[in-house]
Amino acid sequence: MVFVVARLVSACIFMAAAIHQGTNPWFPPAPDYWNFVTIWDGRWYQEAAEKGYPTVLPVDANGVVKENAWAFYALFPFLARGLSAMTGMGILPALTAIAMVAGLGAALVIFQLFREFAGRRTAMWGVIFVSTFPVSPILQVPYAESLNLLLLAASLLLVVRRHYLAAIPVVLLMCLSRPTGVPFAAMLGLLFLWRLWGRLRPSLSAQPPEGGAATRPTSTRSLVSLAVLVFATALGALAWPTIAWAVTGDPAAYTRTETAWRGHDLVPFKPWFDTGRMLFGPVLGVLAPFVFTALFVLLMISRPVRAIGMELRLWCACYMGYLLVFLHPQTSTFRMLLPLFPLALGAALLSKSKAYRGTVVVLFVLLQIVWVVWLWAWAPLPGGGDYPP
Repeated sequence: MVFVVARLVSACIFMAAAIHQGTNPWFPPAPDYWNFVTIWDGRWYQEAAEKGYPTVLPVDANGVVKENAWAFYALFPFLARGLSAMTGMGILPALTAIAMVAGLGAALVIFQLFREFAGRRTAMWGVIFVSTFPVSPILQVPYAESLNLLLLAASLLLVVRRHYLAAIPVVLLMCLSRPTGVPFAAMLGLLFLWRLWGRLRPSLSAQPPEGGAATRPTSTRSLVSLAVLVFATALGALAWPTIAWAVTGDPAAYTRTETAWRGHDLVPFKPWFDTGRMLFGPVLGVLAPFVFTALFVLLMISRPVRAIGMELRLWCACYMGYLLVFLHPQTSTFRMLLPLFPLALGAALLSKSKAYRGTVVVLFVLLQIVWVVWLWAWAPLPGGGDYPP
């Protein structure tokens, strides 16, 4: 019910913004709600569902790869194609329906995940924060975020409960929904090393450290299962780039496609410094990524975040590390922060005050208005195009 109410609020924001939508690349001004929510990447998913993926990468006169469907993972559009074939509905309505149902499923799974670390009321507030997050309107449009959130939350829940082998098919599907496989594999690898250290530590020390917290012992069988999951996730993380290579014959087909939106090749970390210099100048801009990283580290070691459990903290750290290495920070960065949803539980644990929690929700809804009006609604920039959501 909480998620449904949140989506109705977001729908009202979308409809209000649609009334003021002017000339745009997709449809006449002032579209209805269902047209308005299908713009931007929704059209790329539609193309992937209807036409599949190109066997030859499109290039410009200089041989630079142009924007194409390989940037959009296949699970979401293929599910829509199947639903369309079964029901007769169009691809875009099928994409929207899957996104909305997956978003509801994600909210239910996130609640179960949060219950592993908090009481019922606090876990519910964590779900409310996720459901009203400033970019949460993305969970009801034909983007793969809601499907990925569902699979990510389910994967984390299974890992937290140490059902490692059962997590394999869920994780593999997650790896085919959005590019979260690499940080998830990194998280599992670090978790394996931590569990292995915990397994070996009793034999390396005569007694546990004084005042040390009790930890759940890790059996050999559990450790082997986790190792299998690490290996399977690593393979899953490489699956989509490998598929793109097999179909196009270009080993770098996926990365060349991803960087088509950037206008330059991928250089780890460099885009953060470029963006920092653009926003804050040549001196402060160089320091900005370090300040941002330091603030994130302080957040991760804060008491509320320490309460969300080792697995969730590892995931947040690995995902943010992944963004720092590979992401080109721009307006879409806000949307890409959604997989950090476990931090919503930390926010709920910060205070039990109804005034605090209610203020957070109100602030989030107001920021939804900013996000939809500023980024989702299309308005041409002086140099052409618009900021992507």
